[in-house]
Amino acid sequence: MNIAMLLQMAADTCPDRPALTHAHTHYTYAELYSAAKVAAGLFAQSGCNYVAMLDTSSPAVPIALMGAAMAGKPYVPLNYRLTSQELTELIERVSPAYLILGEEIHHSPDAATVMSRDSFLDATLPGTNEDVGWGDDPSTVAVQLFTSGTTGKPKAAILRNEHLVSYILGSVEFMGADEQEATLVSVPPYHIAGIATVMSSVYACRRVVQLPDFSPAAWLDLCERERVTNAFVVPTMLSRIIDHLDAIQHEPSVKSLRALAYGGGRMPLKVIERALELFPSVGFTNAYGLTETSSTIALLDPNDHREAFDSIDPASRARLGSVGKPLPSVEIEIRDEQGSVLGPDEPGEIYVRGPQVSGEYLERNALSDEGWFPTRDAGMLDADGYLYLSGRADDVIVRGGENISPAEVEDVLLTHDAVSDAAVVAIPSVEWGETVAAAVVLKPDQVVSVHDLQALVKAQLRSSRVPEAILFRPELPYNETGKLLRRVVKQLFE
Repeated sequence: MNIAMLLQMAADTCPDRPALTHAHTHYTYAELYSAAKVAAGLFAQSGCNYVAMLDTSSPAVPIALMGAAMAGKPYVPLNYRLTSQELTELIERVSPAYLILGEEIHHSPDAATVMSRDSFLDATLPGTNEDVGWGDDPSTVAVQLFTSGTTGKPKAAILRNEHLVSYILGSVEFMGADEQEATLVSVPPYHIAGIATVMSSVYACRRVVQLPDFSPAAWLDLCERERVTNAFVVPTMLSRIIDHLDAIQHEPSVKSLRALAYGGGRMPLKVIERALELFPSVGFTNAYGLTETSSTIALLDPNDHREAFDSIDPASRARLGSVGKPLPSVEIEIRDEQGSVLGPDEPGEIYVRGPQVSGEYLERNALSDEGWFPTRDAGMLDADGYLYLSGRADDVIVRGGENISPAEVEDVLLTHDAVSDAAVVAIPSVEWGETVAAAVVLKPDQVVSVHDLQALVKAQLRSSRVPEAILFRPELPYNETGKLLRRVVKQLFE
């Protein structure tokens, strides 16, 4: 099955239902399908090998995604925040490409075909009835996403039609949305969450509302104006929304909002607790997944959130810090460094297997012969099957042979009333090999000493967890999808 079938099914079943809203531009499902078919013709005629997108969120994104699938070309959304040199190198790797370029993007690419976003949208205006036949080979590559390349040359993660379709069919009910439902998409289009949200909404026949440039005020305003019912945010976005509401001392007026999913990074416990207070009628979902797994593989659902939040039992309340249970079609194991499967509450590396799991790069295949993918995320499963993350496996601090999770120390630091954010990293130690260091952001007009924070950690954890060095910073480095850049934090202590 080709991912374009998701759009065709929606257009055949609910052609006049609103499909997309971007500022003052609107598409029905019939119009979106028609535009994608025209795009497929453009791509096929161009002689390109790839369809590349260098733009913020716009109607061109779903049109190009589905049009590329119809034309049998891998869709490659590029990170517009990269430097000109970095973008040039990536575009060379997908040459010859049909490149769609946003008007706000200042880059002079060398591609087989370059078309501005507005010209592309004009060329694919709905109304034509071209019949486009597309292949149904599920192994055809649908999407190619470049990794962040934090430790070297970015890898090209490969997602085939079979992986993406498996994820959608296993997690979304066809036409499961009411006609008045709308999903607000504010994550970048080059992130797997943005792609998965578009496909999920299309299959559910839910209207997509796009917000190209996130700000808390703009997000809240668009939710209210477009009567948004569903949304996905990364943790830093939710934190900024809450800080904005607390700063203006105003209750959120987004009465239409019913479901808010979050993922893409670790959610601080106090942020989700405050969100549950501010949005008592909203169902929250923590969605954990990776690019290589076609998005979500585990969910902490709305009932789990409310039960944990309302519980006075520490073990039950701790579930707010988990990412929930695996999807029914997904298997998860925790393994040690030798590859042995660990039992409940034993920390190790997360391995995942299932039909939506690609685990494949253009450069190599990372799957084992049995289909298991090593995520390089560290975590553990409790006795009831709830998955807890503790960061990247490479981030674990090894102090004198003892493994220390940065997350456990961060959680303690964040309990201090003066602390707004914290990041814990390993720094070299002559005595221990590695030891603990922390960068801390204080709330406005708050003061706390290094000694007090060290005493706080010592009182709740073992002395080996106490940060030997603490720096106070105005903010911590995150990427645009909410992932903490620990390598940058480490540089602060050099």
